[in-house]
Amino acid sequence: MTDTATPWWRDAVVYQVYLRSFADSDGDGTGDLRGVIDHLDHLTDLGVDALWLNPFYVSGEADAGYDVIDHRAVDPALGTLDDVDELLRQAHARGLRVVGDIVANHTSAHHPWFAAARRGGPGHPARARYHVAPGRDGGPPSDWQSLFGGPAWEPFGDGDWYLHLFDVEQPDLDWSHPDVVADVERTVRFWLDRGFDGLRFDAAGALAKAPGYPPIPAGERQPGDDHPFSDRPEVHRHHRRFAALIAERPGRFGVAETWGPAWVGEPYLRPDELQQAFAMDLVFTPLDAAALGEAVRDYLAAAARHGRRPAWPHGNHDVTRAATRWGPDGALAVLLLLLALPGATYLYAGDELALPEVEIADADLRDPTWRRSGGTERGRDGARVPLPWTHTAAGQHGFSPAGTSAPSWLPQPPGWGAHSVAAQRADPRSALSAVRSALAARAALRDAPNPVWLPAPEGVLAFRRGDVVCVLNTGAGPLALNTWGSDVLASSRTLDGGGRLAAPGTAWVRHGTGSVP
Repeated sequence: MTDTATPWWRDAVVYQVYLRSFADSDGDGTGDLRGVIDHLDHLTDLGVDALWLNPFYVSGEADAGYDVIDHRAVDPALGTLDDVDELLRQAHARGLRVVGDIVANHTSAHHPWFAAARRGGPGHPARARYHVAPGRDGGPPSDWQSLFGGPAWEPFGDGDWYLHLFDVEQPDLDWSHPDVVADVERTVRFWLDRGFDGLRFDAAGALAKAPGYPPIPAGERQPGDDHPFSDRPEVHRHHRRFAALIAERPGRFGVAETWGPAWVGEPYLRPDELQQAFAMDLVFTPLDAAALGEAVRDYLAAAARHGRRPAWPHGNHDVTRAATRWGPDGALAVLLLLLALPGATYLYAGDELALPEVEIADADLRDPTWRRSGGTERGRDGARVPLPWTHTAAGQHGFSPAGTSAPSWLPQPPGWGAHSVAAQRADPRSALSAVRSALAARAALRDAPNPVWLPAPEGVLAFRRGDVVCVLNTGAGPLALNTWGSDVLASSRTLDGGGRLAAPGTAWVRHGTGSVP
């Protein structure tokens, strides 16, 4: 199942559309499919290759759409199947591919299957589709904790408990049950046949749990650990099946949502599995040339062992905004570093504007993490605030139609318009202009060979791909680029009068126009 021709997705730039926060077409304060259609020109102007849509399915809305009631129907608050078809048509007409999101680990607690499981007593067949077990010594079946905080087990009230690795409204499916396998496979076929060009598989490592639900090993995860619910060997038979379904439709691909270092993601990149897996540890790597270089080389080596290339996430809806994690200049520097590497880059909506994390008032928080943690973890809402499209405040800075009275589902902070698309579009020094220029210059790296790592001073990472040298400066001061070249193709920030790159910053220079080592 190896790729014999260069597939479009191998080095694509995929723009993540967080649907609820992208654009609201009907004035109800929540982004929707028509809002995406209305703003597709922003993506073509930016120069990305594809967009990835977070779930738009019928949902209980306990976890912003990831608690799914019907995996093959559109939530009426977000649009219709006709809207999906129209989005696909208009995106494809612009040369944009579209990636969907498959939630395979759990359903909503309001899903018909779980409703039947809740009504049935211990031993009822409907409960076999979920991870259900009797309690132990008056408590839950094990000491597992939810990733959103609190216990991962909830009692039915009749002696049985159900597992929810995420919110209590998201019961985990049992992938040993044939109904579960068949239904998710039907969902995969449904959206591929609808015209989606790729699929992201949510919580890819959680689809298998150890029998008996044993304790989680203490300490930091190490290669070879037998974790009871994360990245178990059994999970890969499901991903091989997903890969086989995708392979039936030429030109499509799948990406696994994996978390952890390169050794965690590597098994998902084997030739008979999905084509991509997220290199998520990079998101948590400090803004330091040595640390970033080590992480990048680890992922490149892991992918290369299986004839693959990494999927580089710059950010997403589950982590702090890049401009806050690395600072505005650092976020752009890391983005240009990723864009220069072999592999696909995933750009989260709003990061092309260098949007910062927003401090949201307690009363406005929607993320279940806030509630599950008892108010000790603020959750992910700060990275999900609706995008500002216009400088003026009308319609929540253009997120909703002018004259809209409904507030946006998460409040925008004061001064949000200064970060808007309209405010940045004509400013050659803006984050938006830097990203757009880099994506245009990236054509010089198409079909370029693998990186050749170059000698560099402390705090600097440099590599050459063909006739382009990428230089990341995280050192103590400005860096003269003439060591590597003088013809600057792209830069995350304006060079000073001496042609030097400030820190943090990344520049691409043409090899051969200077004294390259």
